[in-house]
Amino acid sequence: MVYRPVETRKLDEDLVQLFVTVEHPKGLADIEAFADCAAAQYALIRGYGFARHLRTNLQEKGGVWTADAVYTISPALPQGLRTIDAKTVVAACQEHGIPTV
Repeated sequence: MVYRPVETRKLDEDLVQLFVTVEHPKGLADIEAFADCAAAQYALIRGYGFARHLRTNLQEKGGVWTADAVYTISPALPQGLRTIDAKTVVAACQEHGIPTV
């Protein structure tokens, strides 16, 4: 499995779009984890402690998966089902060898 560089687009002060690509992931969970890791690191870089997943569009071609994911970032834990504690997630990503932004 190969992680390609992450592309980020700031859509608003608290909204980011991330494009992540993984060559030959073991499953969709690998792509989702990579996007979450990138979002968590982005939140920390911007001085926020949390993120919330809004949506992800996936595309696969020849074993290469690309995700176009959108997250909100915030200083306090947001409401919602897919919330991310940025420090905790970044630490877990480093432990599992998943790159961040």
